[in-house]
Amino acid sequence: MKPELQLSLQFADARHRAELPRHRVARWVRAALAVPGQITVRIVDADEGRELNRGYRGRDYATNVLTFDYEHAPVVVADLVLCAPVVEAEAAAQGLALADHYAHLLVHGALHAQGLDHEDEAEAAEMEARESAILATLGIADPYA
Repeated sequence: MKPELQLSLQFADARHRAELPRHRVARWVRAALAVPGQITVRIVDADEGRELNRGYRGRDYATNVLTFDYEHAPVVVADLVLCAPVVEAEAAAQGLALADHYAHLLVHGALHAQGLDHEDEAEAAEMEARESAILATLGIADPYA
């Protein structure tokens, strides 16, 4: 049985709303959770994505996903911010279905929200393996293959 999830889904950039119905986003996030979660997923445009990345990470560009984790246990509390134009461009460049790329980034962000990271090779290998395994349960191809 998957952990309980309280999901808030926000669209500051609504271009992919049809690809991201609430039930689908909840399924993807819940698949990555080991404990209950209170997660906000916000889809933003390039300006907001760049502003957040610059303000919180000191990097002056929009990135695909930002994770703001506030609590890891007993409940994961986090905000996952995905930049729609970056996600769209990456999916096109990699020849991926847009929904599959969103699923991967939401799983990736949810793992970050639980304290996983990829700062060194060992952490990266562990995180990638977990992402691949979770995506397989969702019927999504391994993004690292």
